[in-house]
Amino acid sequence: MISFNVPPFTGKEIEYMGQAIAAQKICGDGAFTTKCSRWLEEKTKTKKALLTTSCTHATELAALLTKVKEGDEVIMPSFTFVSTADAFVLRGATPVFVDIRPDTMNLDENKIEAAITEKTVGIVPVHYAGVSCEMDKIMEIAKKHKLWVIEDAAQGIMSTYKGKPLGAIGDFGCFSFHETKNYSMGEGGALLIQDESYVEEAEIIREKGTNRSKFHRGQVDKYTWMNYGSSYLPSELNAAYLWAQLEKADSINEARLACWNRYYKNLDKLRESGKIELPVVPPHCVHNAHMFYLKTADIEERTEFIEYMKEKGVLTVFHYIPLHTAPAGQRFGRFHGEDEYTTKESERLVRLPMYYGLTLEQVDEICTYVKGFYGQ
Repeated sequence: MISFNVPPFTGKEIEYMGQAIAAQKICGDGAFTTKCSRWLEEKTKTKKALLTTSCTHATELAALLTKVKEGDEVIMPSFTFVSTADAFVLRGATPVFVDIRPDTMNLDENKIEAAITEKTVGIVPVHYAGVSCEMDKIMEIAKKHKLWVIEDAAQGIMSTYKGKPLGAIGDFGCFSFHETKNYSMGEGGALLIQDESYVEEAEIIREKGTNRSKFHRGQVDKYTWMNYGSSYLPSELNAAYLWAQLEKADSINEARLACWNRYYKNLDKLRESGKIELPVVPPHCVHNAHMFYLKTADIEERTEFIEYMKEKGVLTVFHYIPLHTAPAGQRFGRFHGEDEYTTKESERLVRLPMYYGLTLEQVDEICTYVKGFYGQ
């Protein structure tokens, strides 16, 4: 059986976790957290990167920093994970869902402006499959209407848009280090902050509302409760696990890209014949091979395909159920305009196995079964 996902593992994780234990420092913000944060700042040229317990919490932290409140509206795609909306629903804001582009599955930048009202405060572009949204247009709209931009770059680490790292283009960026992501700490994430004026407040909120971070740096002689907050910092054991992968980030990225390119080359004739559709990567975008998907004719064919591949020993899966069709989405949010592509395209998309450690031979085997399903 070829699994859909296998969490990344380089071989150094256990050693580094042992070092954290030996140092008797396994709570947050130790040496490994510092290494990971500095790596993220250098890689993305971000003013400040804060590790968090999840991308969900990174987005919640960004929502708190932007002072989202009850009655506000935030524009985002419906084709995304629930955390994208939850962070703002928790603050009493309304997610306003806008249709996606059928090529990249990203928020349609040309439909954002029509969804803006006097209640709109921000835009949350989601970089699906590590392929960037059209950030120039989105940032132009945000500047014109005085809106903040929080990038949901959960899948976007190592990807770029016109040479700019994803997560470092908007006001804030959110990464995920969940076990399904390119680099993992089990559960985890990071918040990227571009404006240094937000850093101190972010540190306080992240540390239960205290100025403990300043205390650890020796900037105050004791720490105390300064503001509202929560516990958003991960343990050193998680950070140590992640550091083993960030050390090998380039080689992991190259291995994933090799598999992604092999998939595309193997299945391109099926695409040319009109049997399937394959991912689209605009020429000004560099992606990170976060996932490889194809699109079937419709949901019925996709269901048959998934069952066929399972019988062949290959686990393939569909992805998000559009949020505006979910009970909570209908209760807390609204869809602006016509759902021309969101539901239709989401019902056709199926993801093939993609993980660090997947071999090119396994990719060839998977593609043989895909071709077999379509009679080639």
